[in-house]
Amino acid sequence: MPPTLASVVRNTSLHLTVLAGADHLERPVRWVHTSELDDPTPFLEGGELLLTTGIKLGRTAAQLQAYVHRLADAGVVGLGLGVGLSHTEVPQPLVDAAAQRGLPLLRVPEPTPFIAISKVVSAALAAEQYEAVTTSFEAQEELTRAALGKDGTTAVVRRLAARLGGWAALYDGSGALSVVAPDWAARRAGRLAAEVDRLRRRPAPSSAALQGRAPGIDTADEDYVVVQSLGADRRARGFLAVGTEDRITPTERYVLNAAVALLTLTLERSRELRQAEERMGAALLRMVLAGEVATARQVAAGLFGGLPEGTVRVLVAGAGQGVDAGEPLGELGDRAEQAGSRVGEKLLVAREDGAHGPRLMVLALDNGAVHRACLGAVEEHEGLSLGVSAPAALEDAGTAHAQAERALAVALRGGRRSVDHEEVGAGSLLPLLGEDAVTAFAEGLLRPLREHDRTARGDLVASLRAWLSRHGQWDAAAADLGVHRHTLRYRMRRVEELLGRSLDDTDVRMELWLALRSGEE
Repeated sequence: MPPTLASVVRNTSLHLTVLAGADHLERPVRWVHTSELDDPTPFLEGGELLLTTGIKLGRTAAQLQAYVHRLADAGVVGLGLGVGLSHTEVPQPLVDAAAQRGLPLLRVPEPTPFIAISKVVSAALAAEQYEAVTTSFEAQEELTRAALGKDGTTAVVRRLAARLGGWAALYDGSGALSVVAPDWAARRAGRLAAEVDRLRRRPAPSSAALQGRAPGIDTADEDYVVVQSLGADRRARGFLAVGTEDRITPTERYVLNAAVALLTLTLERSRELRQAEERMGAALLRMVLAGEVATARQVAAGLFGGLPEGTVRVLVAGAGQGVDAGEPLGELGDRAEQAGSRVGEKLLVAREDGAHGPRLMVLALDNGAVHRACLGAVEEHEGLSLGVSAPAALEDAGTAHAQAERALAVALRGGRRSVDHEEVGAGSLLPLLGEDAVTAFAEGLLRPLREHDRTARGDLVASLRAWLSRHGQWDAAAADLGVHRHTLRYRMRRVEELLGRSLDDTDVRMELWLALRSGEE
């Protein structure tokens, strides 16, 4: 702890007397400054004990009061007036002004040199710095041993909480609470979900941290809280929160920084190892999609503890044209891996760049934690969509992958966040006709008919639609149009002439019907 005015006054060798502000002696003294200026505030930073003989203080009560106000406004923690030179005693107006502002005023007797007070404070500050360095070094050693032991992250969090005399909590990259110490602090740590989520949206390691009363905590258990993101490549791998009864001291800040560094190293691991694991996992997924399941099982047994077993789904995430999907896809992959790690659920993840842009493929258990995490994560990124296959056996993952790709295409075309293959199979084909190429084909195919309708008699487009909708039944289609069937026959001959195609051809009728429907709202 830094020296306080109380500790300075208690030093009997200084013979100091408190004349005002006795209730504020616990203020920490950051430095001792001597000045005979009437206004020394331009040379002050706050936290000083100011010493003066009062040569230029002035004699009137107004002058003395203005002097005290300037010092108090500048953050001076105490004023010491040396008597015996300019003043035989401390002026009463100065005492009254100091009492009014709550500024401790000390009488410094003539035998006590100002340098003696400076030495006392300097020695106390040096002792504080030595204690901070010693404590920080001991804490760093303790935290490092904890990090190298079994369950390193949990041990670091527990030791950190004990060192700070408060509580500590570790969250994974998705913001889910993973470790808290002591156990009773789980309720308080859980209330920080919104703050962690805000920090999660910023690049890591983030310098923006929450410090102050934790939002939402009842007055009965208010804490000062600090939240710090953990990560070294702009993507947060986790978050650390600590809560203490009082604001953390500089020494405690050193301890916290040491814990942040160790936890970041633990969560981040080496870049080469992470990249190697990702490449191996991606290779395994491609083996499974290619039907080489038996070989993939043998390889995965030694590297990843096996493959997902049971009913699985393939999920493919991507973005539309003009959307930078690099970082969102990376975060989606992290969320999937974190969800699987929390519950011990196997999964395979692969990133690839294709003709339609970057894609992220995930093989996960049907309706498992990874499946649900992907659905939740894709909702948070504008422009990112997810295609989900039907449930399948691992041996049918190749077919499931094709289903997921088709579902993703539908999702991107319709601007939807996610589409299941079941929706594509059970729904209508018509929503798939919004592709620009299909629209252009339809406009070109029907252009001769529309130009005819604008310049000549006979509504050929409406007549063709009615005839096709009635499957070529002349009487029914003519009735729908309110014309004679011979009139309708004449119009259909004109359609054939203008298009140069026969309506007896089933493929022609199908293309015309889809062209008509693609232009509908």
